[in-house]
Order: sequence, then C-alpha cells, then structure tokens
Amino acid sequence: MRQRSIDDMSLEQIMTRWPQTVGVFVNWRLHCVGCPIADFHQLADSAEEHGYDLAELRQAIEAAIDTGAASAAAPPRRHPRSAEGGAGP
Repeated sequence: MRQRSIDDMSLEQIMTRWPQTVGVFVNWRLHCVGCPIADFHQLADSAEEHGYDLAELRQAIEAAIDTGAASAAAPPRRHPRSAEGGAGP
C-alpha cells in the first residue's frame, strides 16, 4: 500500500519515487518530465492543463506503479490544451 496518496504528491515526487510512471507522462504527451513546474504541480493540475480526465490519469499512474509498466496510449483529451490552436492576444 502506498504510504502517501499520489494525489497529494508533486509530479516530480511521483516520477522520482516510481520511475516507471515517466512512461505514462510520455505516452499521454504530458510534458511534465523535466518541466520546472513538475515540482509544484499535482496530478489534478496536469490533467486539467492538458485536458484529460483526472480519474483516467490517476488509474494509468497507479497501474504503472503496481505493474512496473506504463500504459500504451492515452485516451482522447476532453478539451485542447490552452496553448494550442493559436492562443494569444
């Protein structure tokens, strides 16, 4: 059993403690790996920013922790990222 909920951990803490979760972030096209904000963002922040369902992202992270392998692909995004589609002034 996990001593600390992944919902309460920063993305950096998750990836450091369970390196196999890096594959989930890569497969889901989340740019959290190496991001300077990863030490401050949690799963909920990443799901919201990238347009994914938090429960699905959490399930993929937990599966990687439990099995030692990342899922193959991400589900469709709920909405496009805020920076996509020519966002700006």
